[in-house]
Amino acid sequence: MQKRILILVIVIVLGASGIWTYQAYATHHPSTEDAYVGANIVRVAPRVSGRVATLSVANHQFVHKDEVLFSIDQTPFRFALEQADAELALAKREVAQAEATVASADAEVHNRQVLLDNAKSKLDRAKRLARKDYISTESVTDAEADYKSAAANLQVAQAKLEEANRELGKPGDENDRIVQAKAGLDQAQWQLDNTTVAAACAGTVSELNLQPGNVVNADKDAFVLVCSNQYWVDANYKETQLENIRPGQPATIHVDMYPDHPFHGIVENVSAATGSVFSLLPPQNANGNWVKVIQRVPVRIRIDHPDPAFPLLVGTSTTVTIDTTAKAKNQKVAENDTSTLPNTVKP
Repeated sequence: MQKRILILVIVIVLGASGIWTYQAYATHHPSTEDAYVGANIVRVAPRVSGRVATLSVANHQFVHKDEVLFSIDQTPFRFALEQADAELALAKREVAQAEATVASADAEVHNRQVLLDNAKSKLDRAKRLARKDYISTESVTDAEADYKSAAANLQVAQAKLEEANRELGKPGDENDRIVQAKAGLDQAQWQLDNTTVAAACAGTVSELNLQPGNVVNADKDAFVLVCSNQYWVDANYKETQLENIRPGQPATIHVDMYPDHPFHGIVENVSAATGSVFSLLPPQNANGNWVKVIQRVPVRIRIDHPDPAFPLLVGTSTTVTIDTTAKAKNQKVAENDTSTLPNTVKP
């Protein structure tokens, strides 16, 4: 009887010790199955509208960065470039003509100024001679009339010069007509250059329904490119598991696709809010039917050195375990790094 009691006590002690050990391990190694693989997703969209001339990729095909994906018919864009080039040449000729008009008007002003100065000298001389009775009063009157006529002609020439300057505006390449024409030429060249759409990153083409001859619109998604340069896991931990989780801590990731091949990662950041806060219909707890529910908070874990022999797929399920007892690695970098956030950059 005593032997049985001793065995029962030993079993209870071992069971309690095992439970305590498991709880201690779980506390310092929080784990969750609510975790999914993520990667940067580029929504490929052309910057110009037009008809697809060539398609260089197929659905689910891997492409390298800067590899051509498809091209748009360049014919209308070449015509637009030629027209813009001609408009620039025309603007330069118009500005040159306006500058010549200004130069001619300026020369006329100088000429009229010389004539006015000459008329003023004749008038002054006529007045001196008239005071000595060497010439008649009529001669002085004629000299005054010539002076006034020269002054009026100078004013007319100055007005024409001002008008010519207004028509010209800024001289040379700073002239508004030339600047506008250059901008039109640059825009036409930019549109022509963007008839070729290249991959913004190395990755896999997805959701491709494009065919040569289809018309694509500027800034409208044509298909998706899933980048393979970096992967992460968004692990949705219970709020009761977050006490010891910090950026920089190592994590072990088991992808359901490869149960026998663990991946390793680093905690990058912990979300500032629970996942329910950003849902379409956030919970409304200010009512009489409130029930406390443990919330989940997204924790982002960067996968270090993914194995090409075990390709990862975005959205696949994983199990994540974080070692909160290990010293955080690259904590400062992890806290400030935002390069892994999803984006919708368009090439």
